[in-house]
Amino acid sequence: MMEESRIIEILREKNTEKRFIHSMGVKYMCAALAMKYGYDVDKACICGLLHDNAKHFSDEKLLSKCKKYNLEITEAELKAPYLLHGKVGAYIAAEKFGVEDEEILDAITYHTTGRPDMTLIGKILFLADYIEPSRRVVPGLDKVRKLAFEDIDLAVYEKLRSVTDYLEDSKDIIDDLTMQTKDYYEKLLAGENKINAI
Repeated sequence: MMEESRIIEILREKNTEKRFIHSMGVKYMCAALAMKYGYDVDKACICGLLHDNAKHFSDEKLLSKCKKYNLEITEAELKAPYLLHGKVGAYIAAEKFGVEDEEILDAITYHTTGRPDMTLIGKILFLADYIEPSRRVVPGLDKVRKLAFEDIDLAVYEKLRSVTDYLEDSKDIIDDLTMQTKDYYEKLLAGENKINAI
């Protein structure tokens, strides 16, 4: 795998200042959550740095790269191709940056939509992307920031609830996988009698 310092150099060259700052913020938030929940900090940092490595591509470019790399495109992704930056980013993380760890690649793939039964690094990245310090404040963000360091599954559910409520209100496309993920964590937390703790 490529050295972290070289990854940072490449990201600084390829991205706008705003996106670079976001990626660095996600890196540090991944590290903080990794320390809290006992995950490998170095791996978490790489995951945070590389999560948006395909975000600078246009919708057309994301679609063409998926076809070129034989990556599956869902109906929701056809309607909202920006959702594909996770899949394409995971492919690039493996091919260009030498990431071989399947958990990291899975976390990058699903960092926007989430997925049922995420790995620990999947949950860490899913939350870090949302709660990093440069993020624009949206309703519910402070609650997710607090929960992220108290109960990771509750935080994941609260993020999903906030995001799906927002997308429903704005009549935006909600990926089926996001709804499946929300349902999964709702059932999981209800089974643990935690759902009312939020």
